[in-house]
Amino acid sequence: MPIREQNFWLTTATMPQTDPALPLPGGVNVAIIGAGFTGLSAARTLAKLGAKVAVLEAETIGWGASSRNGGMVLTGLKLGVNQLISMYGRERAQRMYAASLATIDCVERLVSEAKIDCDFARSGHLEVACKQKHFDDYARQAEVIAREFNHQLRVVPRAELQSEIGSSIYYGGMVDTASAGLNPARYVAGLAQAAITAGATVFENTRVEKIEREDQHGTQRWRVTTSRGALWAREVFVGTSGYTGSATPALRKKLIPIGSYIITTEVLPDALARELSPRNRMIYDSKNYLYYYRLTPDQRMLFGGRAAFFPETRDSIRKSAEILRRGMIDVYPQLRDVKVEHVWGGTLDFAFDIMPHAGLMDGIYYAVGYAGHGVAMATWQGQQMAHMIAGQKPENPFVGIPFPGAPLGLYNGKPWFLPFAGAWYKFLDWVS
Repeated sequence: MPIREQNFWLTTATMPQTDPALPLPGGVNVAIIGAGFTGLSAARTLAKLGAKVAVLEAETIGWGASSRNGGMVLTGLKLGVNQLISMYGRERAQRMYAASLATIDCVERLVSEAKIDCDFARSGHLEVACKQKHFDDYARQAEVIAREFNHQLRVVPRAELQSEIGSSIYYGGMVDTASAGLNPARYVAGLAQAAITAGATVFENTRVEKIEREDQHGTQRWRVTTSRGALWAREVFVGTSGYTGSATPALRKKLIPIGSYIITTEVLPDALARELSPRNRMIYDSKNYLYYYRLTPDQRMLFGGRAAFFPETRDSIRKSAEILRRGMIDVYPQLRDVKVEHVWGGTLDFAFDIMPHAGLMDGIYYAVGYAGHGVAMATWQGQQMAHMIAGQKPENPFVGIPFPGAPLGLYNGKPWFLPFAGAWYKFLDWVS
């Protein structure tokens, strides 16, 4: 059977039905752009606070990264802890790391409250060292995290790694038991239903084309022009991540859309699945050009990575299937004869400093820049920013930090430099 160019997760989920004939409201308290984790989490929170909310989605619910990712609900941030302390100081870095832990609790609590059937499980994550130098740094990282952030990680030497992973190519690992896994398509479907139940309205196939500040009956409001007409909003919140478009050009210039690709195998026998991942961890390696992988709830191997840096096209998806299958067999020779059934791609959003960012830009609220940690961080940021929009002062250490753009301003939102970036990261992996 040929590989299906299809998102496996979407074959397991049913999205809530919206009414395509429903006209846009004349006005709302908050217009939210993007029906992914960020936007839907914010919509649910705002609606529960009594706001009239319209979620405007260019495609369909969860169409972007929210349904295309690996379903890893991870602690920590993309940057290392020493970098965080160096860049932001000890006190803010501590609040950032505490927030990363709170994001997991946030997802778990939401799943429970909204009764979302998405296979959420605190299975923990395992980072594996591709080189001895990388493993040697794990003990230092664990010591800093324990001392500065009061969070315990467990370093696993190479001789004991078989208890965590059925691969012999790594030099050791580091485990964080606080992380979790879930089915992202079922999660975003449940989150959408929770937002609708709370009173938010979701408009699919409604692309935002322009956002302008104008006077309406003597009051300054936002006029949001879409492919289905216009509406007025007191506030606008953008949660479009790697799919941020021309309607918010200033934000688009701050984000790099990077392709990430995934394959899944056929369902594996129980014994083989247990051999590959004895503790069912979320696993990723220590490279810049990394692989990430896990067992799905029905015991397929899901294997992903930056096989191509560009956002997905049919050509890049097919090439990525070949690259990822070779990578999977390098890690797990046991899977040499196992069929790959699905391949798909999606787009992550990276800021130039590889950090999450949230706040106000030109009067418009936003939360973006998740760099592969979006399942948990996007959910949490949606809630935090909803409270900020409602006039409260939630603890959010990612609001107000410097949000750099490209050096010399040589970027307009179209990432012409991605081939060079991909080559650079491969070089760093070779020399590190």
